[in-house]
Amino acid sequence: MRLSVKKISRVLVANRGAIARRIIRASRALGLESVVIYSEADKDLSYLQEADFSECIGPAAPVTSYLNSEIILDVARRYKVDALHPGYGFLSENGDFAQAVQDAGICFIGPAPRLIRMLGHKTKARDAMRKAGMPMVESSDVLSGDIHEVRAVAEALGFPLLIKPAAGGGGIGMLPLYNTGQIDTEWERARAIAERSFGRTDLYLEQLLRAPRHIEFQFLADKYGGVRCIFERDCSTQRRHQKVLEEAPAPLLDRAVVSKMGKQLEEILAALAYDVIGTVEMLYTPERGFSFLEMNTRLQVEHAVTEEVTGIDMVTSQIRLAAGESIAEVLPNRITLEGHAIEARVYAEDPLRFIPSPGILKEFRPPVMQGIRIETGYEEGARISSYYDPLVAKVIAKAPDRIAAIDKLSTALDAFSILGVKTNIPFIQRVLKDADFRRGVVSTEIVHRILA
Repeated sequence: MRLSVKKISRVLVANRGAIARRIIRASRALGLESVVIYSEADKDLSYLQEADFSECIGPAAPVTSYLNSEIILDVARRYKVDALHPGYGFLSENGDFAQAVQDAGICFIGPAPRLIRMLGHKTKARDAMRKAGMPMVESSDVLSGDIHEVRAVAEALGFPLLIKPAAGGGGIGMLPLYNTGQIDTEWERARAIAERSFGRTDLYLEQLLRAPRHIEFQFLADKYGGVRCIFERDCSTQRRHQKVLEEAPAPLLDRAVVSKMGKQLEEILAALAYDVIGTVEMLYTPERGFSFLEMNTRLQVEHAVTEEVTGIDMVTSQIRLAAGESIAEVLPNRITLEGHAIEARVYAEDPLRFIPSPGILKEFRPPVMQGIRIETGYEEGARISSYYDPLVAKVIAKAPDRIAAIDKLSTALDAFSILGVKTNIPFIQRVLKDADFRRGVVSTEIVHRILA
């Protein structure tokens, strides 16, 4: 397949695990060569053999490997890549890194650096969306870290609150505050998590809504003003702000209300000259309607859910749009929803205490079933490292309706044989069997209720 504007023949995959394998697969589908980087901890993972080239970039710690922009750019230059795909997490929403990639004459497979700086930074995104007329809960600017200032701002906003990393994503580093007595320890804890995960320590406070729905809208956009909403996903089922189950379409929401919100967001992003790929995350309550939460200027972990119900390959589309193709070339004129898809994130963690369970996968046998898709960076004998997110696999079920998809996912999880590490599969099964969840009565509080 020929890519317009800028010829791409070789892509650097600047990430690890399941998303690295996914980008390698998409590159191959487009007839492109792939170069994948890896840390010393990941040197034996099998997906490295699926790329055309691979290179170790340093020790296990992310700051010395996957967050080391200088060594990543050095690899990009030496292998003469035409483009770089950042995946998600790590440097995917770092505007300075995206700019450095472009300055090196390499296509960054993501939004323009100015957009990442504006919308990938949580407080700047809120400012931009507020000016565009989006409703939202109250929040602070980035705070200096002076604990007296933090206390004053917290009391002015009113509890409960969330501490949030301004450069973060994936729920990482988001910690709740219910009173001033928590501020000292939780602020320092959030700062340490943000520095370790994103290489930045910018934090802010945001009011915490009680029991909202968490709905996110997926977008693809070109460099010529074209923006398309690729429907929504419901990500309400989460524990400590980490998504556990994601599904599409969102259950028990008026399709007309969802469509109206999607159209409004299309107009806002078009006015901002947004490009390539992004997700707008919203909170929804019947009383308030939709409230803007944040924007992710990257591919989402849960992109496969949207792929299953629309037939749109999000990763190849992202590459083609970054290369300069138009929305009209990449997407069909009409995109429709077909059936229901639901994704479970299988983590290497204790299902009772919810702490990471690193170790060697002595047995790893994903289910092979019709309507089940597995995304993973691991195989039997691989080691789950304590240095990275303990996500072992994503299991995606597709069926004609929601209950059938839930039941298919449950059957698949029962058939997933994993030995050597503990997993959260028993916990996921509890959620899938919950009566409210099966009825579609979901909110960000549903897991807390189930575990109570």
